[in-house]
Amino acid sequence: QVQLVESGGGLVQPGGSLRLSCAPSGSIFSINDMAWYRQAPGNQRELVATINRLGYTKYADSVKGRFTISRDNAKSTAALQMNSLKPEDTAVYYCNAVILTLSSRVPYVYWGQGTQVTVSS
Repeated sequence: QVQLVESGGGLVQPGGSLRLSCAPSGSIFSINDMAWYRQAPGNQRELVATINRLGYTKYADSVKGRFTISRDNAKSTAALQMNSLKPEDTAVYYCNAVILTLSSRVPYVYWGQGTQVTVSS
């Protein structure tokens, strides 16, 4: 069993910052790409940022220069530092990871349960 647990969401004023964390647990052999997605009410889930095992990152145009994705391969965790937050960043944020388990060794995409980020004055 593999689980991704997100933390760090909350309510912040425009211009503020939040840091989201993602901690996978379970019988993990290795983790390939990790990513953060978000979904606002009435919208489709969209990719925010990705990072591979070597640290190569990609960002959605809407968050470039404001958000930073990082990972700690030793701890198998990922984080999303969000600065200069805007009301349009309000959404449920989901951690996503491609994980090979000890039993199957086949890459499979796992999702966290989501954490709410609300940017409002």
